[in-house]
Amino acid sequence: MQLDPEAIAEQVFVALADPSRRAILAALAERGPATATDLAGHLPITRQAIAKHLALLAEAGLVTAEPGERRRVRYRLRSAPMQVAQQFLAALARDWDNPLDALQGHLDRSARETEGRAG
Repeated sequence: MQLDPEAIAEQVFVALADPSRRAILAALAERGPATATDLAGHLPITRQAIAKHLALLAEAGLVTAEPGERRRVRYRLRSAPMQVAQQFLAALARDWDNPLDALQGHLDRSARETEGRAG
């Protein structure tokens, strides 16, 4: 069953809410695919904590687990869920921009009318 875009965006936002998970994603973006042990060598987080964070990131679709040598699992970034979240935010911003533009126009007209009466 495929999730709707709002549900995907929610999972991404929950995943990104934690600074440790953001650090893991940043490390994967900078260094490429890595194991939990590799990541623990570069981050001030235990390997066990990293493994738990990676499980949540995988559940959100932000990383994918790939079998590696000697039964070690490497994690790779996936951009698709992040793109869905970006599209969700862009649509939300558009929904806010129109009313805010209308309010700004109303305030500008009111200010000109007030200046016209005072002058």
